[in-house]
Amino acid sequence: MDTQKIDAFMMNNAKYFESYHLPQIRSRLELLEDGDWSRIYGLQFKDPMMMLIASLLGGSLGIDRFLIGDVGMGVGKLLTCGGFGIWTIIDWFLIMGATREKNVMVLHNALP
Repeated sequence: MDTQKIDAFMMNNAKYFESYHLPQIRSRLELLEDGDWSRIYGLQFKDPMMMLIASLLGGSLGIDRFLIGDVGMGVGKLLTCGGFGIWTIIDWFLIMGATREKNVMVLHNALP
């Protein structure tokens, strides 16, 4: 267990996750072997603030949902013009949390 690597990862990437996930992420990282860290360093997380900007600019076309990997929801928003605008407005408040949840899934899929 290398606490410096864990602390560096947490400081650099905490903004990509919900605060209540951080203790669980830390405990999972403590179980990593030295050889597994290269896989973790190569992960690309989506920035929740950039997804909010994408939602503000192209949310009615589902661009925000396509970017985080929710293809079905993206198609639904595209075909309904953002749920006639209602879904678009709701996503302005939800997209940052959805992005952080997707980032947690990406990290957990990469962890052994």
